[in-house]
Amino acid sequence: MGLFDFIKAAGHKLGIGGDDAPKPDDLKKQVADLGLGSDLDVEVQGDTVKVKGKAASQEEKEKIVLALGNVEGVAKVDEDITTPATSPGAKFYTVKKGDTLSAIAKSEYGDAGKYNAIFEANKPMLDHPDKIYPGQVLRIPPVG
Repeated sequence: MGLFDFIKAAGHKLGIGGDDAPKPDDLKKQVADLGLGSDLDVEVQGDTVKVKGKAASQEEKEKIVLALGNVEGVAKVDEDITTPATSPGAKFYTVKKGDTLSAIAKSEYGDAGKYNAIFEANKPMLDHPDKIYPGQVLRIPPVG
């Protein structure tokens, strides 16, 4: 169980935009369209999304949190998602202006060539390594 912070003004726009918070059904559709989490309970309270349910793995759980948090209008994700087994969690990294996956890999792993590990860890939310934006939160998996 955890509370994760996001940048409210950055992220994927659901619906028509504006000052309204995203609707729970739109958020559930966002997660489902990415092929994640099939049995989730999603509530929106102001700029906080509360999600409960089950995930197939720690990786899927983290991706669900990112899919919900990287939405415009969401500042926090409060998750209570269970997984069948505990595995090491990934770090979360907030993209800054001028960042590239290579630069992030160099900073996090000491090797810019490991950018693909970050790209793969953030699929299906990322569809191209060059399509990241400031304020987006990414998974940085442990690399062995």
